[in-house]
Amino acid sequence: MRYFITGTAGFIGFHLARRLLQDGHEVTGFDGMTHYYNIKLKHMRNAALAQFPAFRPVTAMLEDRKALEDAVAAAKPDVMVHLAAQAGVRYSLENPRAYLTSNLEGSWNILEIAKNVGIGHLMLASTSSIYGASPTVPFHETDRADEPLTFYAATKKSMELMAHSYAHLYKVPTTAFRFFTVYGPWGRPDMALFKFVKNMIDGEPIEIYGEGKMSRDFTYIDDLVESIVRLSAVVPSEENRVADTKVETLSHQAPFRVINIGGGQPESLLDFVDTVEKALGRPAKRKMLPMQKGDVPRTFASPDLLMALTGYKPDTSLETGVKAFVDWYLEAHRELDG
Repeated sequence: MRYFITGTAGFIGFHLARRLLQDGHEVTGFDGMTHYYNIKLKHMRNAALAQFPAFRPVTAMLEDRKALEDAVAAAKPDVMVHLAAQAGVRYSLENPRAYLTSNLEGSWNILEIAKNVGIGHLMLASTSSIYGASPTVPFHETDRADEPLTFYAATKKSMELMAHSYAHLYKVPTTAFRFFTVYGPWGRPDMALFKFVKNMIDGEPIEIYGEGKMSRDFTYIDDLVESIVRLSAVVPSEENRVADTKVETLSHQAPFRVINIGGGQPESLLDFVDTVEKALGRPAKRKMLPMQKGDVPRTFASPDLLMALTGYKPDTSLETGVKAFVDWYLEAHRELDG
């Protein structure tokens, strides 16, 4: 099949593109190559994908409507996977405009183009952050999610709502998936695992927010990719509506579904730190700090809908996933820092 993926120089987009290329599909990657974090890492990911003859990279911003239209027209994709976004919960406090242009205007461009070309399946990356500080756990897709704590989360919920309207008006089959703390090799330098490992190797303290009392439903990158690949074949329609109304989110007005991608096994932040220490074979200098503005006390996915649709849920242990990241980082950090 032919896939058009935005954000292929990013963490998740790179892994998804590589998996699809290994499976024999054609992939056009669209990425703005922004400098939000170390651009060397993005070039390293692109270089790894360039080893596949069926990969075609396009460098442009989501807000560049003409470049996006031309890239999609050339790719003639069966499936579009929109992963590119301005990421980072905390950065949204510093530069909210970047989220407005990328996550709203950029996503609207994707919706318009998907409508115009009649795409077979549009897949959109959302986030567990839209659940905010919900006291009800686990987080079900059918839960009310109208109290985002950051502008980042607000832009992602807004994208879901815009996508539903396009699915209804123009019959664009759309799946929006909500990620839960994705980690693994080639991960982003602004995320906790990357920062913890780097600081521990450098002999610097690690910052543990919320006094370590927070918990997260960590999702290993390979599990996330497997979930997306399986969901790409589950095009939202009445034919695959799940009978259990307590978990099904398929709209009654549109070929639109929202779905969690998480294993439903949250870990405390302190257990996470212990796991990193074990993988590195050294203790961390711990600097305990209060919870930051916009942070949530926990994330906890219900995987029931994912299981019902695909027969699969993320299950890689934290020990296995953290060790895989550490092994990668020990090889890659010299090139990144050089």
